[in-house]
Amino acid sequence: MNTKRLAQRAYQSNATPIRTPRSGEYEVFARVTQRLAASARKGKGGFSKLAEAIHENRRLWNTLAISVADKDNALPADLRARLFYLAEFTETYSRNVLKGNAPVGPLVEVNTAIMRGLRKEGKDT
Repeated sequence: MNTKRLAQRAYQSNATPIRTPRSGEYEVFARVTQRLAASARKGKGGFSKLAEAIHENRRLWNTLAISVADKDNALPADLRARLFYLAEFTETYSRNVLKGNAPVGPLVEVNTAIMRGLRKEGKDT
């Protein structure tokens, strides 16, 4: 190898990007939201995939609700309360979607809003 190649290799980034808890949360929301949106586009023929996506979304929000209900959670009380409310909304609204009484869109919108918040917070820190 020549000197130029050695120098280039020495300064290349071999490390993967640094993952923060917030970026991990963003990725989970992004994956679940993508599954919700994709399954909704399939219509009635994709009901089983929609049910799976809604189940995954409910599990995500249930985990989040448990976390924000913990008295040792470091988030501000007002934010914790709003997140808990969204978890309750997601649970109730998901039932209506599964019954065929509501579209998936609002679940996608809620998740997308959370993702925007996570992205914004990540840029501030």
